[in-house]
Parts: sequence; C-alpha cells; structure tokens
Amino acid sequence: MRYSNLRVISHAAVLATLAFFGGCGGSGDAITNSDGTPVASKIGHVFVIVLENEDFSDSFAANSAAPYLAQTLSAQGALLQNYYGIGHNSLDNYIAMLSGQGPNRTTQADCQNFVEFSGGAPTAQNGQSKGSGCVYPSTVPSLPDQLTTAKLSWKAYMEDMGNTPTRETASCGHPTIGSKDGTQVATADDQYATRHNPFVYFHAVIDDQASCDARVVNLSKLDADLGDAGSTANFIFITPNLCHDGHDSPCANGEAGGLASINDFLKVWVPKILAAPAFKQDGLLIISFDESNGILSDSSACCGEGPSTNVLFPGIAGPGGGKVGAVLLSPFIKAGTISTTDYNHYSMLRSVEDLFGLPYLGYAGLDGQASFGADVFTNKQPELPPKP
Repeated sequence: MRYSNLRVISHAAVLATLAFFGGCGGSGDAITNSDGTPVASKIGHVFVIVLENEDFSDSFAANSAAPYLAQTLSAQGALLQNYYGIGHNSLDNYIAMLSGQGPNRTTQADCQNFVEFSGGAPTAQNGQSKGSGCVYPSTVPSLPDQLTTAKLSWKAYMEDMGNTPTRETASCGHPTIGSKDGTQVATADDQYATRHNPFVYFHAVIDDQASCDARVVNLSKLDADLGDAGSTANFIFITPNLCHDGHDSPCANGEAGGLASINDFLKVWVPKILAAPAFKQDGLLIISFDESNGILSDSSACCGEGPSTNVLFPGIAGPGGGKVGAVLLSPFIKAGTISTTDYNHYSMLRSVEDLFGLPYLGYAGLDGQASFGADVFTNKQPELPPKP
C-alpha cells in the first residue's frame, strides 16, 4: 500500500489487537528473571539504542566486527532479520522513530542549517505535514508529547553533548534556529551530532526549556538513573557519539570507529541496562541502526513504503533506508528468537505506542505496518493498555 492511502483505526481493530496480544503464547503465565525476580504483566520501560550506517549483511555476519551484537546479544534475545530503515540520510530516520513523519528534502540532507519546517499542520492523510525544513512546529505531535500527556516519563541520553560548550549546551543541545549546524563534523573532544538527536527537531520539546534541559541530557546521567526503577524513565532513547555509533571510521579522537567501536560501546552499556531494576521488572531494549551503509549500498524498503507526502523516493535512490536488522532483549523474549517478519522504524514507533496505549502517529498507522507480536515476544505476550 502506498503512503497516499488513508489509515483508519477502528475500535474493532484495536480490540482485535488486544485480543491477539492477550491470547497468544500463554500470556497468563507468570515469568521471572534468571535471578528469581518477578516480571510484570506489561512492558513499562522501553530502551532504544540507535547505531549508524551498517548493512545487515555486515553487522550480523558470522565474522562481524561487532560480535557482541551479532552473536552474544542476538543469542540472548530476538534477532529481527528483516528490519529496515525508512530513508536516507540519517535525520529522516530519527524523526520517523519519534513522530511517524516521512522524509522531506531538508531532513534527507541532514539539515545542514537548523531551519524551521515550512509547512502546515499534519493532514488527515496519514498524519503528514506537507512542506520542508527541520524544526517542526508545535502542531506536529511526537512521542514525547504523547508520553507527557499520558503522564509517562521519557528521557534522551546523548553521548558527548556539551563537551564543547561553544558548540552546544550539555542539555537540550542544538544550534540556534536559522544558523548553520556546527555539529555536522566531529572533533577530538566532542563527537555529538545534533542530527542524531531527534528530540530537538520539535518545537513542542525545545520551547519548554526547563523540560528539555531536564529530559535531553548527556549520556553520563544514565548510570545514576538506572539505579532505581523510580528514577528510570518509561521511554529512554540513547544516542552514542559519532564514533561509538559506528558513523565515523576512523574517529576524530583516533579510535577505530565502525563496528569495532559499536561493539565496545554496547559491551559497556547493555549490561548496565539489563541489570537495571526497571529492565528486570518490565523492560524492553531495542538496538538497531538508522540506515544501511549508504544510498548506493541499499535503498530498499519494506512494509508498503513508497512515495511519501514530501519526497518521491524516501531512500533518494530507492523507496527506503535498506535492511539493517535489529536486536530486542526483554524478559518477555526467549533467548535465541529469530523473526523474519518485515519491520521498519515506523513499526518500532507503532509498537512503542501499543505498549503504552497511545494513538498511532503518522506512518506508524499505515495498513502495511505491523507491531512487534508473537514472533518477537516468545516468552510471554505483554498485556496492552487500552487505546484512547
């Protein structure tokens, strides 16, 4: 189905989805962690780590330079073999994860200048705003808006943000609107990239300075927040710096970069997340890549993706961002699970919205999108709160 088609979510469809999640895989059976701690019936904490620019065939190869991801973590959770980016280059993928908005010409170019989005509010047609630009007006909703309205917490952790205060602040870091983005190239001391921080591309987030400062913070804050379930946000988004996400190789500070630095980053942070009380209680960790290794490498798509409201080819040279794969870990997932179902970033947003009982935003509501289901949650189907 092309993106020009209208998505209508009926009450009956929602009830059918709830019945599916509640009725598969022995959802009534209680489960515990390996240390005996009980697991809740619903997923209440979602962690997302986004990495950069790798083809599935490289990241998850038998001889992958990231064996902790390709072998260790895949064996502990679920490997989604047919998970796709939605476009090229980076930024349009990140924005899609939070809002369901498709690419426009400026986000496809990674917003070299931090300019306003010029266009209208989302239309009834797939919830898309017609126009181009970077910073979406407050009339364009995003997942942070939804979570706040639902009285659920969220937090974004950005590695290196604020290392060089003359480039960006240590919280809610972004260029002045209308100015050139000085974080497009890493330095040895500061490898933060605004274009990998989707939260600051929404006025509804950055216009509330106090809230943004408290919620969009440096990665160094995560250690303390993981110490207690009460201090761990319901939704956590983690962006490594341009070296540790694999984007640069070699890196500005002399590190190897690429999959090797991805491997090192994950070996530090994933065990901390998996050991956190919130994760053990009701957690889901999603690890994926924004896009494939480049426009010419792979611009394929899944899930009915085609021409969107603002661009003919979301992948510039094709319909999508290529096959990147994803690994999901949770007490609700059996070790060694493999899924061949087609998913993309809109599917991830849709799944998070299902888990928290939120309406679908933008292309997350398309007929061609699927939420993570029984192919992923193989240990126990999490209960879903009702949709409003």
